[in-house]
Amino acid sequence: MFNGATVIDSLDTLYLMELKEEFQEAKAWVEESFHLNVSGEASLFEVNIRYIGGLLSAFYLTGEEVFRIKAIKLGEKLLPAFNTPTGIPKGVVSFKSRSWGWATAGSSSILAEFGSLHLEFLHLTELSGNQVFAEKASLPRPPLPPKTAPCSSHHVSVGGLGDSFYEYLIKSWLMSAKTDMEAKNMYYEALEAIETYLLNVSPEGLTYIAEWRGGILDHKMGHLACFSGGMIALGAEDAKEEKRAHYRELAAQITKTCHESYARSDTKLGPEAFWFNSGKEAVATHLSESYYILRPEVVESYMYLWRQTHDPIYREWGWEVVMVSPGETLSDRSRFLWDPRCVQQHSQP
Repeated sequence: MFNGATVIDSLDTLYLMELKEEFQEAKAWVEESFHLNVSGEASLFEVNIRYIGGLLSAFYLTGEEVFRIKAIKLGEKLLPAFNTPTGIPKGVVSFKSRSWGWATAGSSSILAEFGSLHLEFLHLTELSGNQVFAEKASLPRPPLPPKTAPCSSHHVSVGGLGDSFYEYLIKSWLMSAKTDMEAKNMYYEALEAIETYLLNVSPEGLTYIAEWRGGILDHKMGHLACFSGGMIALGAEDAKEEKRAHYRELAAQITKTCHESYARSDTKLGPEAFWFNSGKEAVATHLSESYYILRPEVVESYMYLWRQTHDPIYREWGWEVVMVSPGETLSDRSRFLWDPRCVQQHSQP
């Protein structure tokens, strides 16, 4: 298993915040201590979005060759993931052998995982000249599991398991200089289906995206699904003209709901999932979902909405996330964030 995920994931942030000393320290670590001759297992998805994505971002910001070289070498190490009958990779890679064999447990892949490789792998091709990265990531659509069985899941969600696939569709369209019509069409078709089958408005007027499970709607929204406010705002500009204002308003309403999940918690930090049932709205109703693990999706949507609208409310909401509550000290907040015993911090029924 690789180490240093936080270091690599933070390279672009350190650079943009002009934390020059910290950035140089992180760069030196990548040069001297980030080794690829590891053993154990790793998530293909996490290695791609955190390690390869972090290295690519650092390279494009700085032009430093070490980041480009490490990203390409790491991408090469992941290529055996695609050695399946359908070309769709399994989710876990094993580095225990020289051949980088793939974990054999399970025969299914997760949409959000294999559907979130396209952006980074196309850039690996651009930076290396090796077409294999683009070819491996450009899987036939609609996708199949890594073997040959039909899709087996009866759970549809814009949160975990599906989330970043939809985000990558609109970003693939934009990254292609608006030439990838397949990605564009799939994105807007998916968005229409989300509105038709999953979108709901609560009695209090909060707009949320529910989850479909075995033909029944679960009236809950995961923190992970809160990226969708930003995604919909990002895609509004290239929608049909008559839909643009609608999508901008939808993005704002979903982002407002996600803010409410923060505002209605005791700590003012949003839960892992929040429900709309039994007279309770935008609050966690299960102990197993009432924790916060530094997820960025809500603040990400604030950023997108701020950049599109320049409405100061989104900056204020972002600042609320890092502000301490009255009577609470910074050390209190720090202890809360990292103490694994503090998992029941939200209001309970």
